[in-house]
Amino acid sequence: MAGKDAVDRLTGLLEGASFREELQRVAQGADLLTLGLLDADNFKELNDTHGHAAGDALLTAVGQRLKALAEQAGGVAGRIGGDEFAVVLPGVSLESGFLQMERFRAGVTAVEGLVPEVPGYRPSISIGVANYPRDVKSAGDLLARADQALWQAKEAGRNQVALPTVEEMVMKTCYYTTAQIGRLKRLAEKRSVTESSLLREALDDLLRKHDVK
Repeated sequence: MAGKDAVDRLTGLLEGASFREELQRVAQGADLLTLGLLDADNFKELNDTHGHAAGDALLTAVGQRLKALAEQAGGVAGRIGGDEFAVVLPGVSLESGFLQMERFRAGVTAVEGLVPEVPGYRPSISIGVANYPRDVKSAGDLLARADQALWQAKEAGRNQVALPTVEEMVMKTCYYTTAQIGRLKRLAEKRSVTESSLLREALDDLLRKHDVK
């Protein structure tokens, strides 16, 4: 376990490097592991408009709630940096992890008074969730995968929980012949792109051809 000097003074959570070490420790030999990565939406605006005391109040409130979630799940939480947090949920499936993080998000956004400096302020948070072995071959790669999902949550409009895009899901949900899938894969490798990007390109061409707005 990390020492006192590895704990963030504001939130009481593990700091970035120590959290990553703890993630690696928990991941060793784990058969099932879910990780949630989250940050506060428009946090810089809160800091710039209402001061660092308001920002610190929000970080403290989110950190306390995340620590409680981690302890309940037998996991660990950390402040990765700035307004970014992460929580490890050992033995938790993707579906259960998603629901837990959605409840966490809804709980934070439903509460007024988390930031005393700004009466009536209700924060919103975006969360990316990734699971081993569903999303990565090594549990140590969960942070990077969850970061992709967090970016997707931001791109989709913020204040939501997102999962990583899985390329294989595109192929499993479409009715293509084995020969077509093989040809598509070879073309993707030749152009150094993903199969799904080629499918999107083909779909765009089809819609333009038929002038579908």
